[in-house]
Amino acid sequence: MDKPRMPPAPRTEPLGKRLKILHRELRQELPQAERIGCALYDPAEDLLKTFVHSTCAGRALQQYEFRMADSPSLLHLARQRQVRFLPDLPSVLDGRVPHSAWVLQEGYRSSFTVPMYHQDTFLGFVFFDSRRPDAFSPADQRMLRLHAGRIALMVAAEWLSIRALLGSVSIARAFCDLRDFETGAHLERMSRLARLIATDLADEHGLSDEFVEQVFLFAPLHDIGKIGIPDAILLKPGRLDPGERQIMQTHVERGLQIIERMLDDLSLRSLSGVDILRHIVESHHELLDGSGYPGGLKGEAIPIEARIVTIADIFDALTSRRPYKEPWSVTQALEEMDRMAANGQLDPRGVVALRRQAERTQDICARFADPAESAGD
Repeated sequence: MDKPRMPPAPRTEPLGKRLKILHRELRQELPQAERIGCALYDPAEDLLKTFVHSTCAGRALQQYEFRMADSPSLLHLARQRQVRFLPDLPSVLDGRVPHSAWVLQEGYRSSFTVPMYHQDTFLGFVFFDSRRPDAFSPADQRMLRLHAGRIALMVAAEWLSIRALLGSVSIARAFCDLRDFETGAHLERMSRLARLIATDLADEHGLSDEFVEQVFLFAPLHDIGKIGIPDAILLKPGRLDPGERQIMQTHVERGLQIIERMLDDLSLRSLSGVDILRHIVESHHELLDGSGYPGGLKGEAIPIEARIVTIADIFDALTSRRPYKEPWSVTQALEEMDRMAANGQLDPRGVVALRRQAERTQDICARFADPAESAGD
């Protein structure tokens, strides 16, 4: 007898939407809480990044990041697990700092900040802002801490789910003794390059910070299907013949199968952003002129997240040492990508984003260099 087919799990709403629902509940008790902002911490680069928000009115703060080392007060809160209430923001903020300038321009007068933790891991901060001075009494602050705890649980649940998926992939790669050039350093570089491009394109394409973060988190899974490709093809130092190339291209379909199996095995089908993951795995070898694979998709038919990861992946391949080539300089790689964009293969705006962020791009390449290269090999 066939095993009964289970109905698909309901898709979890994006965190940003769930935060807005929580905000509406909070404002029934504290109408003066006019904004909730959630920022995530990336320890590898010491970056605090805007993530999700619920803003009642005015201009939201998005696509903003800064190094925690540049904010001793927030660093202290994170290390000591302390909250902070600022009853009169204009009297303490430096308007020359971009975040402070935004706060003052939007008319916020008081703020309550709560660090988020999962066990001993610092995740980021929750900010509650009001346009009223001295807006939150001690009793209000206790209520805000309870709501911050709910937000931290939502963020931690998402974080743990994605970590479970990434961890399973890492184990699978190690178990299968995958020895290709998809090193951990490569995955770190290309995921950060993808985030850099996505952030630059966010305003033009209406991409939320949550979307940008999901691109960053899921980008390392783009080539997971290579687990199933024989080493004789995967590691071949010269050009692949037509038959070998056809086998190599099956890594896209294999990757989708692996992802679907892992989503089932880990009960993650309801994970928000799972379609972004699928698009990245399925379409990161598509090119705008239709010459890519596996679907020969053209132009806007290729999801924006896949177009972003394609640029990041190609750039890192060009600037990395491979069995068949020496690394190119950043300048040479950008020139080649300009040529591909001019030929209609790559999203020209994404390539422009890399060129405009050349200094940050160079920093990512240096910070996450392959061990042999960073040792001067």
